[in-house]
Amino acid sequence: MGVTHSNHCAYDAHYHIVFPVKYRKALLEPTLTAAILEIAKEIEERYEITFEKIGTDGDHIHLL
Repeated sequence: MGVTHSNHCAYDAHYHIVFPVKYRKALLEPTLTAAILEIAKEIEERYEITFEKIGTDGDHIHLL
């Protein structure tokens, strides 16, 4: 997206969000990870948002 300019400022916001699985159980299998990536692409197309990186481990998801 790049830097956004306003009247008196310029900004570039980045957010790091972590979604843990309930009770930190290792439930994120490769098929579920592929589905999460596909849903993220659909969200990017629908809304004005860009996911820089999406990472999964067995028990949590990272979005940047």
